[in-house]
Amino acid sequence: MQYNGFLGTLFDFSFSEFITTKVIKSILGLAMVVNAILTIVFIFGAFRAGWLGGIIVLILSPLLYLVMMLFSRIYLELIIVIFRIAENLIAIRDSLSAPESKITDKESTGA
Repeated sequence: MQYNGFLGTLFDFSFSEFITTKVIKSILGLAMVVNAILTIVFIFGAFRAGWLGGIIVLILSPLLYLVMMLFSRIYLELIIVIFRIAENLIAIRDSLSAPESKITDKESTGA
């Protein structure tokens, strides 16, 4: 397996390497920005509906942001766990498909 860099991995039609594990940190950063924008939109929307609702949403907005970040993080962790399971299964498969000569050489020496 040859390392082709980010662009090589991106356009690899054989899917021999996973790109998700390389960009997951960027996706988390993007989720932080998107969740902050959504929280601000909720605050403005609540103030447009009424000042009392706006004040309540403004007070609860840090909690809202934390809950959205919690769900984002859990979702991304689930994705990364699935990809790490796949990587570990590939490593197990590769170690089990080692040449038989290594096994027979070891057995013939009595080790």
